[in-house]
Amino acid sequence: MTPRSLAQTLGSVVGDDHVLVDDDLRRGFETDWTGRWSGPSALVVRPGATHEVAEVLIRCAAAGVDVIPQAGNTGLVGGSVPRAGDQARRPAVVLSLRRLNAIADVDAAAMQLTAGAGTTIADWQAAARAVGLDTPIDFAARDSATVGGAIATNAGGSRVLRYGTMRQQVVGIEAVLADGRVVGSLTGLPKETVGLHWPSILAGSEGTLAIVTAARLRLVPHFDHVVTAMISTPTVGAAIELAGRLRRRVTSLDAIEIIQPEALRLVAAHLGRTPPIGVADDATVLLVECADHADPTDELLAELDGPGVTATAVATDAPHRVALVAFRDRLTEAINAASVDTGTPPFKLDVAVPLGAVEPLLDLAGDAARSDGCTLIAFGHLAEGNLHLNHLGVRDPDALADRVLRGVADLGGTISAEHGVGVAKTGWMHLVRTDDDLAAQAAIKSALDPLGMLNPGVLRAHDRRRSTAAGQVP
Repeated sequence: MTPRSLAQTLGSVVGDDHVLVDDDLRRGFETDWTGRWSGPSALVVRPGATHEVAEVLIRCAAAGVDVIPQAGNTGLVGGSVPRAGDQARRPAVVLSLRRLNAIADVDAAAMQLTAGAGTTIADWQAAARAVGLDTPIDFAARDSATVGGAIATNAGGSRVLRYGTMRQQVVGIEAVLADGRVVGSLTGLPKETVGLHWPSILAGSEGTLAIVTAARLRLVPHFDHVVTAMISTPTVGAAIELAGRLRRRVTSLDAIEIIQPEALRLVAAHLGRTPPIGVADDATVLLVECADHADPTDELLAELDGPGVTATAVATDAPHRVALVAFRDRLTEAINAASVDTGTPPFKLDVAVPLGAVEPLLDLAGDAARSDGCTLIAFGHLAEGNLHLNHLGVRDPDALADRVLRGVADLGGTISAEHGVGVAKTGWMHLVRTDDDLAAQAAIKSALDPLGMLNPGVLRAHDRRRSTAAGQVP
């Protein structure tokens, strides 16, 4: 089937205005958020309902084309854009879920709502707060990242410490299989125990098993009293000890973020502001938030008046808290701005290790960056041992990734903590999954998507020798 005839048949399902064929209209859907991964599509189709998604998949299967599901396109591992070069098997259609952004059935008593896959995290949050509740998930890309993408990658963000990752927030799901069948339920019954649990199966599957179109999501209490603190500790070890003490003693603890000095300096320069605390080159910075129905400030301050804390800045009113949180929330923005000067997109590795291995991991990552000649900007979520290792001016991404990811595996960690595997990390899946694990995963994929048309190449383990940047924009 030619692109023109495919456009016509899909236009009859979603409307011609929602089938994008022109190069200029497709371009924004063909390159990922980092600018590192890109590939051509035959067209972009934008269904507006679950039944349209089903019919689109049926027709794409008949046409023999691959389908790349995409929502906010904030992914960092090449999993939401078409494959390039030798990674592309056949023509690909980008299936944009942005129009599936309705929020419905808000139930304050059950503390649940239903959101379409294209709903942004910010809109989920706004709907929750409109009924006096809140979302258990939050991260800096809230205005563009979507519910569907967060489910696909099992994203977490800053509140995982308190509420867990996206998998824990999905109490019902609606999804379309490759052959157009619709599975799942949006009832949200807490004690539904009949057979397989589709939210558990599809969370983290990165669009390879089915297309998630909507989800029934948990809501959590909204706390009127929030305190935010930026804290300097002399070492990573001291930061871990403090984090442990806070987790044991501060019941209102909501987030513990780690920011290394190089990262703090970079975002401060980007914001045009001086950091609120002085930080030595070998120190570690924590951004801690506590939230409760009663003011948790005294509870937090009591634990900061002890060993291992060299400086603090505390904010309890909204404007000052927003100013402090900006040093974390705008870090990615600062990294992207700095990458313009290097002439190459930032190279990002999202990993997690046991808490006791955080310091060795930072040492390993620092050594790897120095060997490459690039600059390491490290930050993340300390309580989960999750570090975002960002590299500016990287020369050999393959060698750098191989050294760091093998080191992570040796430390008992994982090669992806919340950004997914995509196509960027498939060559290292064997480091953290056994052959039997991978074979079972492949069998499930084959059963649900026998044609292999849904997000091909993603989460597909293989021993890859070509560059991790095979899809990099020239």
